[in-house]
Amino acid sequence: MFGKILVAIDGSKTSEKARDMALEMGKTWGAEVHVIYVIETGLFSSIPMDNTWEVIYGMLKAEGEKALGESKKKAAEMEVTAQTYLREGHAGNEILKVAQEAAADLVVVGSHGKTQIDRLLLGSVSSYVVKYSTITTMVVRG
Repeated sequence: MFGKILVAIDGSKTSEKARDMALEMGKTWGAEVHVIYVIETGLFSSIPMDNTWEVIYGMLKAEGEKALGESKKKAAEMEVTAQTYLREGHAGNEILKVAQEAAADLVVVGSHGKTQIDRLLLGSVSSYVVKYSTITTMVVRG
């Protein structure tokens, strides 16, 4: 049904559920699964560019690399072809850019991310992706 699936992860339980669903669909349909983790740099635009920013960025990058590594490992265990992307910027924009670059025909996102604020906003990233995506988008509830 779908040949290329893009799933966005952020280290939350909901995004892990979305990733696992995307991998299951990839296995079922023989689809490639593309996994993206975005370091949301817009959240830190007011922090001075000093050692504090470098420490925060380094932590976020390490978290993203770990989450992508775990996704790659899980895909290999399931015998699913997977490509990973570590990007920075506005998460919604980056997800949609990679969807276009990868020629994805399905985008999978979690309904909310790691923070309580995300829960109140129904996941600002997921709502952005649903609103602006030109391809089929699936929102996985947490």
